[in-house]
Amino acid sequence: MTMRVRGPLDGPLLPYGPGFEAALAGQGYSADSIGRHLRLMVHVSRWLAGQHLATGDLTVGCARRFLRFRQAQGYAHPASMSGMAPLLDYLGSVGAVPAAEPPDTGAAGALIAGYRRYLLQERSLSPQSSVPAYVDVARRFVAHVRAGTPGELQGLTAAAVTGFVLSVSRRRSVGEAKAVSTRLRSFLRYLEIEGLTRPGLLAAVPSIAGWELTGLPRAVSAADVGRLLDSCDRRRPAGCRDFAILTVLARLGLRAGEVAALRLGDIDWRAGELAVHGKASRQDRLPLTQEVGEAIAGWLQDGRPRCASAAVFTRVLAPHRGLSARAVSGVVRQACARAGLPPMGSHRLRHTVATQTLRAGGTLTEVGHLLRQRSLAATSLYAIKPSLL
Repeated sequence: MTMRVRGPLDGPLLPYGPGFEAALAGQGYSADSIGRHLRLMVHVSRWLAGQHLATGDLTVGCARRFLRFRQAQGYAHPASMSGMAPLLDYLGSVGAVPAAEPPDTGAAGALIAGYRRYLLQERSLSPQSSVPAYVDVARRFVAHVRAGTPGELQGLTAAAVTGFVLSVSRRRSVGEAKAVSTRLRSFLRYLEIEGLTRPGLLAAVPSIAGWELTGLPRAVSAADVGRLLDSCDRRRPAGCRDFAILTVLARLGLRAGEVAALRLGDIDWRAGELAVHGKASRQDRLPLTQEVGEAIAGWLQDGRPRCASAAVFTRVLAPHRGLSARAVSGVVRQACARAGLPPMGSHRLRHTVATQTLRAGGTLTEVGHLLRQRSLAATSLYAIKPSLL
């Protein structure tokens, strides 16, 4: 039988009760869900007091100990750390508890922190998508070569660099292996700039073999794009949202990260324009076509929940925060499953926009402007015979 904690909030979490309740309401939680999370907060606070712990002691490990205690007492919920996430996220947002992911520490931690600043300030990479991927490779490389101090890095050899790439590429696709090599070169370039390694190690990063045309973008037929759009049940909020996301991807050629980054203030309904936040902190303005505008308006009017988030595309269920780039790509994969199509990434729809523009008589320059590509070489791939796309 499920037990229930009763009584007022007391203990070390007492000052955070009103703010937590307001945060849950702002994220669209129902009254029942808010009550359940507040009762959990009461129990956590009493447990902390009983253990003579303060709010700042509520680390992830501490939360796991509380869960084991709670389950031993006969409580059925929450059954995992996901049920603790709203409380821990709120306490972390107000600085009451440590971050869920502890920061890098020690000499290696300082090295990674410096590299992260370099990526953000000097390279202007996206803090949501690109920077974590580059930092992950750097962190794994430092662990692989067991080097974190300047003295150890000075002794870094070409064999160690090559060995790392080979070790992480064995079970990866060609594209993933190439991404690892690119990110490792970036890290080695940073180390060389900072004088932490001897020059020349960039040449030790092996090139990943791949046939010249295997990476050509492949377009999706107009019929299949229609099947993707028709698979969305627009009578439901999630269907309205997914239809709008797919329309933006298939008609404007945005990247998944750019769709996720769209904010309500980026839409200029009077001017019929959309501000797009792209790579390297670049911002462009695209025309808001009638088809795209109607799809977005349908989601905003009939599907999007009332919430404090400024993101155009949010979760339908609480918490109503903005979607991530991965979630946007997931919308495409789910639509493929519903439409009976092979799974594809969101980039296939971007390639489709380029191919359709060329077939309609557009030039490569126009395609480059539409896709906001800085290099004509990247756009020139679309000049390949259409049957190959």
